[in-house]
Amino acid sequence: MVYKIVIDPKAITDIQSAINYYEEQQSDLGGKFLKVLNKHFQALENKPFFRIRYDNVRCLPLKKFPYMVHFTISEEKQLVTIRAIFHTSRNPVFWKLNL
Repeated sequence: MVYKIVIDPKAITDIQSAINYYEEQQSDLGGKFLKVLNKHFQALENKPFFRIRYDNVRCLPLKKFPYMVHFTISEEKQLVTIRAIFHTSRNPVFWKLNL
């Protein structure tokens, strides 16, 4: 069963912030971050059932970058909603406060 991926506008802001940060560190590092992120999104299309971490939010850590994809699943709609892309050093409570 293939799930559709939808990215919340706040998560898009998270992604752009990470890309901007990595581009400041090294040319094309932001592009590499985006490539890794897209591979993880593709993986979620087929296997989104990672452990629930809090409030029905599941998390998938990125390989090679210290970020986690925070997402929810609607099995009825076959939908994965990306809620946030958070640096692993940040507390997810901060994200919940900004809903």
